[in-house]
Amino acid sequence: MKKILASTMMLATFALAGCTTTGATNSGTSTAIGTANEIGMNVFRAAIDNQCRSQIEKQNAWRVASVAMTEAQQESVKTKVCGCVSEQAPQQVTIVELGNAAIDSQYRTQLVAQVVAKSLQSCYTSFVQ
Repeated sequence: MKKILASTMMLATFALAGCTTTGATNSGTSTAIGTANEIGMNVFRAAIDNQCRSQIEKQNAWRVASVAMTEAQQESVKTKVCGCVSEQAPQQVTIVELGNAAIDSQYRTQLVAQVVAKSLQSCYTSFVQ
């Protein structure tokens, strides 16, 4: 609980700091916060992609479909499906959840698993039809 409170306070501080600065300093602050946010999101998307690829191979539908595919075709489908899942990920998490994931690796693992579970089937179905 303390970690959640700490991460929420940290995010609130960043948000308020971005609002209170003015002039030339603001663009530097905004750029730094934007860059940190972008790096965090890239790390989150990479974790989503890894989890997605792992989960695809565990699905019965994948096992059946992959028998008829070459290795290159399997990799292509995995890339498309997991790309879809990675693109949907930011829409399924809040800034607070991302902040908590940045601080707590167990929370990050749980969050990634939840996001992949929510969107994997819909993305898989759209690409394998």
